[in-house]
Amino acid sequence: MNNKEFLGTAPIGRLLFKLAVPTVAAQLINMLYNIVDRIFIGHIPGVGDLALTGVGVCLPIIMTVSAVASLVGSGGAPRASIAMGERRMDSAEKILGNCFSLQLLVSLILTTALLIFNRPLLLAFGASENTIEYACDYMGIYALGTIFVQLTLGMNAFVTAQGCSKISMISVGIGAISNIVLDALFIYGLNMGVRGAALATVIAQSLSTAWVLFFLFSKKALLRLKFSAMKLEGKVIFPCLALGLAPFMMQASESVISVCFNSSLLEYGGDIAVGAMTILSSLMQFAMLPMNGIAQGAQPILSYNYGAKNADRVKKTYRLLLVSCLIYSVSLWSLIMIFPRLFPSIFTPDAELIDFTAGVVRIYFGGLIIFGAQIACQMTFVSLGKALSSVTVAVVRKFVLLLPLIYIVPQFMADKTLGVYTAEPIADIIAVTFTVILFAIQFKKAMKKI
Repeated sequence: MNNKEFLGTAPIGRLLFKLAVPTVAAQLINMLYNIVDRIFIGHIPGVGDLALTGVGVCLPIIMTVSAVASLVGSGGAPRASIAMGERRMDSAEKILGNCFSLQLLVSLILTTALLIFNRPLLLAFGASENTIEYACDYMGIYALGTIFVQLTLGMNAFVTAQGCSKISMISVGIGAISNIVLDALFIYGLNMGVRGAALATVIAQSLSTAWVLFFLFSKKALLRLKFSAMKLEGKVIFPCLALGLAPFMMQASESVISVCFNSSLLEYGGDIAVGAMTILSSLMQFAMLPMNGIAQGAQPILSYNYGAKNADRVKKTYRLLLVSCLIYSVSLWSLIMIFPRLFPSIFTPDAELIDFTAGVVRIYFGGLIIFGAQIACQMTFVSLGKALSSVTVAVVRKFVLLLPLIYIVPQFMADKTLGVYTAEPIADIIAVTFTVILFAIQFKKAMKKI
């Protein structure tokens, strides 16, 4: 079997398992970058609760940096997979090279902006006078590692796109293990507090970047980085950006939504409500990342076979993806409903914060039970190159539904703080319904086309 054609010939169930397991593992490991930081920070003696809240305020900026990497990588990788399926390897390598160059340029711009506007942004994003110094300490160092975040997340998408998900998992694993060890050393061993957590993350991401680039420049890669393909061309990069707009909006909107949540919760519930939101945001990452990992494992199969005009394999892959995502979302929803105190207690020893978070976690995650369908449909839109449809479902969920509901729902509830949290499940349930209906229409058209 030609190793460049296994995406179009290997049994789908076995192939999805082979690609998805390392990708899910990579997503879970990647989550440790922020989760472990928060666990260590939350247990700093005397100031852990305020420090945790301060770092939580940094989340919108961190999510925006990750979202820009997704704009380039998640848009370019499916285009490269489709080109590989069409036997156009030169075009696929040009896409990879252009995306690499664009990420270098974007990293320079982001780093400069974050260093200049650090404090004003954090104050606008919900930091109080009690937490602003912790937030500034963390973000001031994290900003210097922007280039590593961009290249690790963006280029890893191209590693997965060529079916090398184990390599992708190893790159994330190198960073995560380094992060855990360095967290303990810097935060406690050297007494660096939140600065130590940020420095650990930057160093860990740089190690991941080195591994990813080493692979993409090597002869082991099916799709290689070549200097001759790095000159930016509009006809190459703009279609990638159009397709990456949906993943970008999904992640970037999280930062906007996080700002809205934090500012509303600070007004109605104070620092403890913002601290609870930090924990809930971490749990939401836990909910989303494994499903995104399964979907990313399916992406090269969907894209390659769509490019090769093999409708039967596309349909089978989508059905398996949908079932897998739903099984996960239902299982995690059940765990949260049965054990509401389990997850908050991981992040903080503060009894008051645990009690408060446990009281709202069931409400906030009420729509998770059906959210697997949202992830499966949206990733399939992206995998098939359906930029407009993928952007539409992203905009509807975040901007048309959740953003206004954060402000509307509290006006109809006696407990306004609880009303802010209730906006999330209402938006999720309506969004999933809309996405499934749109997908049923568009997927049928796409299959007829090939």
